[in-house]
Amino acid sequence: MTNPDSRTLRVLKEKAHTLRVDCVHMIHHAKSGHIGGSLGLADIFTALFFKILNHDPSNPDWEGRDRFVLSNGHVAPILYASMAHAGYFPVEELMTLRKLNSRLQGHPSRTNLPGIEISTGSLGHGLGVAVGMALAARQKKQSHRIYCSIGDGESQEGSIWEAALSAGHHKLDNLTVFMDRNFIQIDGNTEDILTMEPMADKWKAFRWHVIEANGNDFDDIFKAFEMAQNYKGKPSIILFRTKLGFPVSFMDGVSKWHGTPPKDEEAEKALQEIEANYQGGNKK
Repeated sequence: MTNPDSRTLRVLKEKAHTLRVDCVHMIHHAKSGHIGGSLGLADIFTALFFKILNHDPSNPDWEGRDRFVLSNGHVAPILYASMAHAGYFPVEELMTLRKLNSRLQGHPSRTNLPGIEISTGSLGHGLGVAVGMALAARQKKQSHRIYCSIGDGESQEGSIWEAALSAGHHKLDNLTVFMDRNFIQIDGNTEDILTMEPMADKWKAFRWHVIEANGNDFDDIFKAFEMAQNYKGKPSIILFRTKLGFPVSFMDGVSKWHGTPPKDEEAEKALQEIEANYQGGNKK
């Protein structure tokens, strides 16, 4: 994998802009959902679903596909927006988020939506599943990779560290985990709720290859995933520094926006700031 050329980069920035706009509309319409993490992760998910993952949306069960596990299942809106625009289901279905009988529930449901590898939402469980997938792929001598998204607040769960210990012990270099390190969880700053730093040293102590990168910069994102793919002998974790709600200014660093849907005026202001950021900085 190499960094995208300038034309591809423009296309990816346009796609990330579209995903952010869709997330605001979905969550505002549903009057429920986690908007801060969804917006902050949009650039990473764009890189994954439109450049990095080896997948076939027309054949979600293809054996050779890379596996993706959303352990921090509450940011499902950015997953759904990515999947819809990749071709897993009609984009129009996004507006059914969290409605009765919708396939797009508040957290991903494997039994409802093809392409979801595992139902998630109970924090701390997804990484253990991803470790199992990586072990299985090795035993079957399969070449696909396993990707897993985790949250920083989620990493206060003991099950995360049990899974990390196992992956390090088994030297699962077919596993790439990335953390949404925005320092915000639902009740406040992660370091005030339960200190997590020094985060990188913790993962290194568990025998992981640790990469730190800016999760809202495409150059950094692609370099980080390439480093993870090429590293041998250890599982890799990318500690992506992101901003909650990026690029919406009034959401940055405010724990309310971890899981609060925007009201009418807030949604309109968020859309204006997303458009201004795209026109001013990303549409080059």
